[in-house]
Amino acid sequence: MSAEGDRVTTLELFFDLAYVFAFIQVSMLMIEHHDATGILQGLAVLGLLWWSWTAYSWLANQARADEGLVRIAMIVATMAVFAVGLAVPEAYHDRDGGLFGPMVFVCAYLVARCTHGAVYFLAAVGDERARREVVLTVLASMLPSGILLTAGALLGSPGQVWCVSAAAATEPAVAYATTRGLQGRINSAAHFAERHGLVVMLALGESITALGFGATIGPISLPILAGAILAVLIAVAMWWAYFARLARTAGLALTRQRGRRRATTARDGYTYLHFPIIAGIVLAAVGVESAMVHIGQEDASGLLGAGTLAGGVAGYLVSTALFAGRVIGGWRWSRLCVPLILLAAVPLLATLSPLAVLSMVAGMMVALLLTESLLTSDGLRLTWPTLQADECPRQRHRTGTGDIDEEPSVGAGDVHRRRQT
Repeated sequence: MSAEGDRVTTLELFFDLAYVFAFIQVSMLMIEHHDATGILQGLAVLGLLWWSWTAYSWLANQARADEGLVRIAMIVATMAVFAVGLAVPEAYHDRDGGLFGPMVFVCAYLVARCTHGAVYFLAAVGDERARREVVLTVLASMLPSGILLTAGALLGSPGQVWCVSAAAATEPAVAYATTRGLQGRINSAAHFAERHGLVVMLALGESITALGFGATIGPISLPILAGAILAVLIAVAMWWAYFARLARTAGLALTRQRGRRRATTARDGYTYLHFPIIAGIVLAAVGVESAMVHIGQEDASGLLGAGTLAGGVAGYLVSTALFAGRVIGGWRWSRLCVPLILLAAVPLLATLSPLAVLSMVAGMMVALLLTESLLTSDGLRLTWPTLQADECPRQRHRTGTGDIDEEPSVGAGDVHRRRQT
């Protein structure tokens, strides 16, 4: 059983590597089709991947991921998700020879989802009532999505994309409806916040990988170096906007809450609002790779290339603002205004060269972060309430020499400890 103060295990990090590969495959799927339909196909697959990932993040918060049946489930799910990633290029269009790609994609995804539900039922995670609620929620959300995915694989295009999109929307909608009023819980707020921060970091790593793919198609040159620097600057700004501004304070805010309120905040702020954060990163990565492929050319970037980069960054900023408002409280209005400017500028950006588009997006991101820093002494104080040391609950950890109570201190960043007598 997990306890307050538990952190992410190495098995969970290993589990996430399969999702890194799947995220890369999703961005490749979008780039290969390079049209609005391809973007919709990729986002639908990304939604399914996210829902399977977040199911295991809740599971690992109830019971340690590296022990017992949960460990076996995580290993099985890792293999299943990797198979999903392998099948992503054929999720909508089967290639000649081999297995039927769309059905391989569906079956691998359902294996990961069914394994999650089985562990809750067999491993006695939580009390009897909580376990029953989780199993019913998993079944209620997985059955309709499984039927839609299977029907879509058999129907093929163009109906399949709508079936997959409906499945990706059905699971979170049904789960949200079936969990209202239930007694869910978060055993370790530190684990839950860290878990979601790590998947954001992995998605940002996928964007760097996409940059590398786009930059290595030709000999190294000054335009490629300039474009790579600007693209990395965009990724750093996205990292800064989440980790330097939000992650720590949001984690402390979640730790301060208790019971049903904590579970509801975790569901809304992390399970639901982190999906558009990840989607924004993946879309921005598609835009970056599209720009890097044509970085040395003076041709216009085009509506799709400029739209995915600006739209991805805009969606990311709006999502971080909503996440902060839900978990921490208060609003960062600049993160709502700058996305509007980016989206309004897409028609103009579409007429500019890829290097110019990267320059403008990077410049707006840096300007936003500088503005936040100038308006607030630490990027948070004037907009969101900080947590004082006496507002944070003590976390008990068991060590080899006894129990230790920890009391976090936000202002100085120190941890005061005293040995229990």
